[in-house]
Amino acid sequence: MQANGGGQGQNQELSCLNNAQNGESSSAGAAHSNGLISSANNGTVSSNNGVAVGTTSGSASASTATGSGSDVGSTMKKKKRLSQSEEDVIRLIGQHLRGLGLNQTVDLLMQESGCRLEHAAATKFRNHVMEGEWDKAESDLNELKALMHSPGAIVKMKFLLLQQKYLEYLEDGKVLEALQVLRGELTPLKYNTERIHILSGYLMCSHAEDLRAKAEWEGKGPSSRCRLLDKLQTYLPPSAVELQRDRCLYHNTKLDSSLDSVSLLLDHACSRKQFPCYTQQILTEHCNEVWFCKFSNDGTKLATGSKDTTVIIWLVDSETHQLKLLRTLEGHAYGVSYLAWSPDDTYLIACGPDDCSELWLWNIQTGELRTKMSQSHEDSLTSVAWNPDGKRFVTGGQRGQFYQCDLDGNLLDSWEGVRVQCLWCLSDGRTVLASDTHQRIRGYNFEDLTDRNIVQEDHPIMSFTVSENGRLALLNVATQGVHLWDLQDRVLVRKYQGVTQGFYTIHSCFGGHNEDFIASGSEDHKVYIWHKRSELPIAELTGHTRTVNCVSWNPKLPGLMASASDDGTVRIWGPAPFLDTDVEGLSEYSCSTMDS
Repeated sequence: MQANGGGQGQNQELSCLNNAQNGESSSAGAAHSNGLISSANNGTVSSNNGVAVGTTSGSASASTATGSGSDVGSTMKKKKRLSQSEEDVIRLIGQHLRGLGLNQTVDLLMQESGCRLEHAAATKFRNHVMEGEWDKAESDLNELKALMHSPGAIVKMKFLLLQQKYLEYLEDGKVLEALQVLRGELTPLKYNTERIHILSGYLMCSHAEDLRAKAEWEGKGPSSRCRLLDKLQTYLPPSAVELQRDRCLYHNTKLDSSLDSVSLLLDHACSRKQFPCYTQQILTEHCNEVWFCKFSNDGTKLATGSKDTTVIIWLVDSETHQLKLLRTLEGHAYGVSYLAWSPDDTYLIACGPDDCSELWLWNIQTGELRTKMSQSHEDSLTSVAWNPDGKRFVTGGQRGQFYQCDLDGNLLDSWEGVRVQCLWCLSDGRTVLASDTHQRIRGYNFEDLTDRNIVQEDHPIMSFTVSENGRLALLNVATQGVHLWDLQDRVLVRKYQGVTQGFYTIHSCFGGHNEDFIASGSEDHKVYIWHKRSELPIAELTGHTRTVNCVSWNPKLPGLMASASDDGTVRIWGPAPFLDTDVEGLSEYSCSTMDS
């Protein structure tokens, strides 16, 4: 069990180890298995399957426990050899008792059982990382190999270690040693070569401040090493509670990590009926193909764009989750193929298909058209993305236009010769991601006019979207389907199976609680849903009768999803109508599953 940590005055090295990877402290009593990042306070230690890291304070060690401990030890009969599962249970009990502050009881339990609350290899590994003893830390990895999620985890962890080692050598001015790490240790791993090329560029940094700025690194010391441990933590098995959640294909709600919310004796499993697999509503107000749909950032509205030249704004009822028509925005002569909400949901920008040279900026609160923008009749403005400040946007198309504009449509900047297919603004307010006709995604900085390659595919990228944290990109690739990329490491993470993707523009999305799921339309008239970590779909939603062009998951209501189709309808998907009874007669709307 992992306690909140009640001590104060911890030094930076120890206090940072009490944080989980997302920066939040675990709740008291959380069962944890890897325990790589734990704190020394009142004996807070994480463990489950034998991997644990932490030290106990002297508050109640075995040597200072009351004499009953030695009495028990002296009168015990020959101890039975415990199985691994029995040791795991004892460790879980010990962690929970430690979290309750019953330190002497824990000491007696460990003494009598012969178990240890922490794993020596993991403790050594953590200490060696924090002390910067990289060769020893690398050696420790071999002892932890059996506990990894996958065989490739060791290579990834080794890469992270060597990267930190390389950067610290550079900061210390040990250029030759850094070069040896780069050539003799990092490069032979044959992993993430693009990142190695970036690292090699840091050799040109003239001083430590320049290095830290370009590498976006905090510099040598406890702080950056804590961050390193946070990353390394992800390659070890999760906590017992997290593991149950991760193994549940349909888990779509927040799961409390304390033992009050789950049982470690029974497998946690969410019913498929709680998942948005069932048609709750069919919106038929459009009178032609529906090309796009998008929920507002606050989840209270849905915008749909159609070939019928209209945009319809729908209001989401917070209680029933039913949608009703709020207003219709008309006059988009070429139809509406793309929509983008401003960060505060005040405005909505509508774009047309390839032969459309205009875009419309609507005030959704008043229903008035604020700006109708067109730079030239020869332009093609088919995609748009808002800057996070809500005062600017970028737009472009396949005829070579790439503009940055203000809310009145005034041109602020332009980038010549970029044939844009899809756009996204990152949270830094400077970088714009653009997929182009060269089957790639590049990052463009409008401030210093620099650009760089981020993603390279072998087939046209029809559309893409980016996760809320900016780390992952979801691509719909012509004839290939849906691909997941890590934008930071610039590597292809996963190829999702099942979807039919030709050369139509289909828009997929992240969604569900913590964006654990991915959904996409398909040319076979279905909506496909995957768990982010599984290549096989967990649900196939039927009901549309033509190509499904776009899917949007409500960002605030994880059980609500919309899909737009060439059949002229928008379907709203939610949980089964009656969760307490078997659902009959829903074969048209139900989902088939392929558990991986």
